[in-house]
Amino acid sequence: MKIEVIDSYDKAILNRLSTDGRITITELSRLIGLSKTPCQARVKRLEAEGFITGYRALLNPIKMGLDHVAFVEVKLSTTNERALKAFNAEVMRIQEIEQCHMIAGGFDYLLKVRTQSISDYRRVMGEQISALPYVASTSTFVAMEAVKEGIF
Repeated sequence: MKIEVIDSYDKAILNRLSTDGRITITELSRLIGLSKTPCQARVKRLEAEGFITGYRALLNPIKMGLDHVAFVEVKLSTTNERALKAFNAEVMRIQEIEQCHMIAGGFDYLLKVRTQSISDYRRVMGEQISALPYVASTSTFVAMEAVKEGIF
C-alpha cells in the first residue's frame, strides 16, 4: 500500500474541513494562506487520495433525545474468522450501536451504545446485543458526561 505524503498546507486544509465542511474555497484559501486555485486543487487531491471520505451533517444526539451513552465490553465465545465476520455483520444492523471497535486485550469488542434512557438501553442489551452471534459475556459502563468527542 502506497503511503501518501501530506504537507503543512494539506494538514491545515484537513484540520479546517474537519471542523467546518461547508467552508467556501475562498475562505479556506484565505485562512491557510494559499490562493484559491491551488487550495481547490489540494482539496480535490485529498478527496481523490481518500484523506477526505465525504461530507455530512453532524447531528446533536442530545437534541434528539439520545443522551444515554453506554460503553459495552463484549467477549465472544470464540474468535475464529467465522465468528468475527458473523459478529461484525450483525452488529451493523443495530441502529443504537454508534461505534464498534475490535479490541486487543481482555475482551474482544468495545461498543458505544446511544439510547434515550436506561430502560431503552436495557431493551437493546437484552433483545439485540446479547443475541449477537458468539457473545459469551458483556460488561456495561454508563457515561456520566462527555468531556471530549470528535476526532481532532
